[in-house]
Amino acid sequence: MERKTDKRQRILVAARAAVLRKGFGATSIEELCVEVDITKSGFFYHFKDKNALARALLIDHMAEEKRRFDEIFDAGRDLSDDPLQAFLISLKLLARLIDDLPNGHPGCLVATYCYQERLFDREVRELNRKSVLAWRERFRRSLEEIVCAYSPRESVDLYDLADMVSAILEGGIVISRALAEPAVLSRQILLLRKMLKMLFKPDARAKAPPCAVAGAKVTSYSGLSGSHWETRTAPLAFS
Repeated sequence: MERKTDKRQRILVAARAAVLRKGFGATSIEELCVEVDITKSGFFYHFKDKNALARALLIDHMAEEKRRFDEIFDAGRDLSDDPLQAFLISLKLLARLIDDLPNGHPGCLVATYCYQERLFDREVRELNRKSVLAWRERFRRSLEEIVCAYSPRESVDLYDLADMVSAILEGGIVISRALAEPAVLSRQILLLRKMLKMLFKPDARAKAPPCAVAGAKVTSYSGLSGSHWETRTAPLAFS
């Protein structure tokens, strides 16, 4: 006899595939019931409404995404103790992973939810926002380690730079789907890798100020005007 948890997981798998293929609004409870071979009452036993389904899908997506990114970026750190090289290695590993997908990247629930946010309640929209903020924080931490070791060629804000990494990943997914060219995403990732190599000069180690001063976080650095670090709320200067 099939366990209740297995039935719930089958609903999530079918719903994820349908939502990524045609959007949340176009995915009906009826078609999911047919796909999974359950009654409507069986569906509502697991999810009280479509917003409950949307929350469960997003929570699963966030957990899976975290696991995959942890594996990729941990592998980069295992291969190099240098923060820049580790990040560059991780991007190359990510590009290779994308290339190995037989039909390209299946899409991103976060982007899909953004396009159809009026369909969701406040809790789902807030969960989606937290997912994007988690990307920002993940990449910002890695970039902070890099600027502690390397002087960038241009003044950069690490929050903006972290968002750019996310934007290239999400934008690459959209363009690859729109053009039906799966390789677009991996090429964009490799271009991002080249851009970061150009921004942070591997041949010129920075005389970096201390990165842990009274709990302050490094968020931006101007390599052109000397050693100047600042947070978004309180500027900190070091000579």
